Amino acid sequence: MKRFCGSWVALAIGAMVAGGAAAQAFPTKPIRIVVPFPPGGTTDVVARLVAQRLTDSMKQSVVVDNRGGAGGALGADIVAKAAPDGYTLLMANITFPLSSVAQTLAKRSPFNAETDFDGVSIAVYVPFVITAHSSVPSKDLRELGALLRNKKLQYNYGSTGPGSVMHVIGETFKRDAKVDMAHIAFKGAAPLKLELLSGRIQVGGDQLSTSLAEIRAGQLKALATNGSKRIAILPDVPTVREQGFAALEFEGWNGLLAPAKTPRAVIEKLQRETAAAVRHPDVQKRFSDLGAEPVGSSPEEQKAIYLRQMKQFTPVIREMKLD
Repeated sequence: MKRFCGSWVALAIGAMVAGGAAAQAFPTKPIRIVVPFPPGGTTDVVARLVAQRLTDSMKQSVVVDNRGGAGGALGADIVAKAAPDGYTLLMANITFPLSSVAQTLAKRSPFNAETDFDGVSIAVYVPFVITAHSSVPSKDLRELGALLRNKKLQYNYGSTGPGSVMHVIGETFKRDAKVDMAHIAFKGAAPLKLELLSGRIQVGGDQLSTSLAEIRAGQLKALATNGSKRIAILPDVPTVREQGFAALEFEGWNGLLAPAKTPRAVIEKLQRETAAAVRHPDVQKRFSDLGAEPVGSSPEEQKAIYLRQMKQFTPVIREMKLD
């Protein structure tokens, strides 16, 4: 019996040593960061900034692979089904928990967001802003509601797909403001912004960095921000809660996820490298220009934020059948 127990102890110690050695050697080949949206949006920009720093610090290529579609589910599914070895990662944002809930409720999700991913690190907090074309005669969300109720205009709003953040915002706004708008889905923030700038859709929204330049240039109007407080870079833009739309309040983020069962030692190494990357002075300056706040959180904090947001928005997504 003692020999039996001793053998198990020896095996456990051997596995720990092997795992530690593997983490020290990691990475031995290129790492892929899947961005579940087309190039040009905030998530893509954040991924590329992080990937460049990781390439430099880890002495191994870190490449960005854009796989847009289905509100981010196509790219997320690639990562969910990848080998849990740290070489395939997902750069997610708040659309990930919301879209996952919508697709699960519609019984068509190809993965389980709660169990198929491990957190690596929240890279940045990025404010979300609801925007309108410059021709829309409303300075904020409250005025937009009044305009649509009184003028009976037929406005369209855009999102990055069923169950995405802007889809949830649009339908919740319609419900709470008692107005109507048609929903137009796009494959990512970049094509959505192009249609918004053209005036073919009137209302949209995304993480601030996607539209900050156009807001400053007067091409788009910032109607509201979705965080718990106003943002320093746009101090005159009220929050959704200030305007009576508390159900639209959430914190925006971008962060890395790995396939479930990725070795803990590999997760911890990726977290340390990611935290160092987002805190590098050059990267911090770029993030500041984008209105983003570098974070570099623990793996547990990354997973906790998206699980919390899944719980927060499940009732409204179920009620509105956002599939």
